[in-house]
Formats: sequence, C-alpha cells, structure tokens
Amino acid sequence: MTGTPQLDFALDTYECIVLYPGPALPSETVQRLQAEHFEHMQALQRRGIVLVSGSIDGPAREPAPPIGIGLARTGSVDDVRSVMEADPAVQAGLYQVDVLTFLCPAGSLEFPLVKAQG
Repeated sequence: MTGTPQLDFALDTYECIVLYPGPALPSETVQRLQAEHFEHMQALQRRGIVLVSGSIDGPAREPAPPIGIGLARTGSVDDVRSVMEADPAVQAGLYQVDVLTFLCPAGSLEFPLVKAQG
C-alpha cells in the first residue's frame, strides 16, 4: 500500500522505526553497543522525537525477524531515519534500521509517559 487511503475518518500519521539484527559481533561489543543504543533512544524520547520504543521477543518470519520497534511523530520519515542512523549500534552494524509511515485512526493512540515528561 502506498499513499494515504481514502477513508471517511481522520488518520494520525507516525513514523514506525523497525530494528533488525546485524551480523554477529563479539559479546563485549554487543553489551557496549546495547547500552549506547538505550542511551540514544532515551535521548530521542527526552527530545520528543521518539514516543515509544521497545524490543520484540518471539518467533517471527525468517531470515531477518525484527527485534525492535518504535513510533515517532515528527512528520518526516527521512528525519527519523537520520536520527536512527546516528545510533551508535546502527553505525557499528549491531542493528539495521528501517523507518516506515504508520497510519491509524485519529486519537487511537496515547503516550502517557511522553505527557508525564513534558
């Protein structure tokens, strides 16, 4: 599907961040990069760029199941892709990132932690 569907109700638009695993790295490197990734994501949340993010656990389609997702609301897939490509874990190859447009009925999602921080 491309473009905005023609519906008789309003839609909210978000940027959906999807993380995939990169190639295997030494365990000490993985631990360091995971900590740096967490710090990066927390900073993006504090700045109001990322609304929510987390890990995915469980069986998924192979060969490259997603391992994390997040939602942002900046109005620009390219801007979100840029800040995600600046993530140290993405730069080092631990994770690969894709950013897609996510549409849902207007008002159907709330982010109470974002409101509490604001």
